[in-house]
Amino acid sequence: MVNKSNSINALSKREVIDIYMGRYLTFPDGEMSQPLDLPAQSTLKNDFYQQLVNKSEQKINAYWARLLFSGRAKPPSQATSVEDALNKVKASKFAIGYIPKSQITDAVKVVYQFDEN
Repeated sequence: MVNKSNSINALSKREVIDIYMGRYLTFPDGEMSQPLDLPAQSTLKNDFYQQLVNKSEQKINAYWARLLFSGRAKPPSQATSVEDALNKVKASKFAIGYIPKSQITDAVKVVYQFDEN
């Protein structure tokens, strides 16, 4: 999900991966992106990365530790809860976050969702 004023209306899975894995610091239109993660050890965070890149949160943490050590990228900012992520996205046109579909409000715009199996 992104802020309603963000010009992006849809992202591909590859674009979401590029933003969340630190490969790109911008949205496809060149605007700065500020990815938000849900709290550590949350089921939602683990499920997000499993569906996105087929990696556990533990493997994602190891990935970011290597990148931070090399100075090449910075991990997503941490939200304290689903509500916090929603509020941060509502407050910033550059923020991008993930929350359960059931908690989406009309204050944000869905730009990507996983296929439901």
